[in-house]
Amino acid sequence: MKKRYIVLTVYLVVIMLPIYWMLNMSLRTNADIMANLVFFPTDITFGNYMKIFTDPSWYSGYINSIIYVVLNTVICLVTALPAAYAFSRYSFIGDKHVFFWLLTNRMAPAAVFLLPFFQLYSTFGLIDTHIAVAMAHCLFNLPLTVWILEGFISGVPIEIDEMAFIDGYNFPKFFFFVFVPLIRSGIGVAAFFCFMFSWVELLFARTLTTTAAKPIAATMTRTVSASGLDWGLLAAAGILTIVPGALVIWFVRNYLAKGFALGRV
Repeated sequence: MKKRYIVLTVYLVVIMLPIYWMLNMSLRTNADIMANLVFFPTDITFGNYMKIFTDPSWYSGYINSIIYVVLNTVICLVTALPAAYAFSRYSFIGDKHVFFWLLTNRMAPAAVFLLPFFQLYSTFGLIDTHIAVAMAHCLFNLPLTVWILEGFISGVPIEIDEMAFIDGYNFPKFFFFVFVPLIRSGIGVAAFFCFMFSWVELLFARTLTTTAAKPIAATMTRTVSASGLDWGLLAAAGILTIVPGALVIWFVRNYLAKGFALGRV
């Protein structure tokens, strides 16, 4: 038993050490970081965080990222719910092939679709807009969402659908007021993965935006100056980038546990 606790402690230390070191750097000036190697900062400063919260080029990046991530999550859920229900409840010609084709989009490298997206959005004037990044991320998140939700929907007995229709429910009323609450765990799991995959994606977010919709991940790549990298500022931005993901995990942790238990994640 003691050996198990020792192994777990070592594992947690290894996992948390990079995050702690980034927090350590974020509370120090760049000159102090370059001059000294310390595990516990003595001259703590919040100047790096203040710059992020007061410089429009920084905090606007966080706002832009949150906007297109939320847009992507909503679009994926609204689109994937009826699609997953159809794949689960109905049989039609080519249904297995279409389902497999959706998954192949998730497996393909993002760079393959970058040029077509760029030309398409340039034609329609969507470059440097939040909806452009959100729609581009749907290419990968939507198949995953359909796959996750289809597994949860298949776990709901079809007799529930039949009983609801016998009781006089029409399909929209049944779907939103009866069926959706039954698969809220699956919706939570799917929303989590949509949020996280869209939050950490950089290639589309950086290529399809220039100024107005520039995400925080792209802003962080511009910390190089004539004097080199601003390590303290970059570390502070990294810590603030972790916070939204940690909050999402906290709120959907119960749904994630159910998703792993059902074997669909």
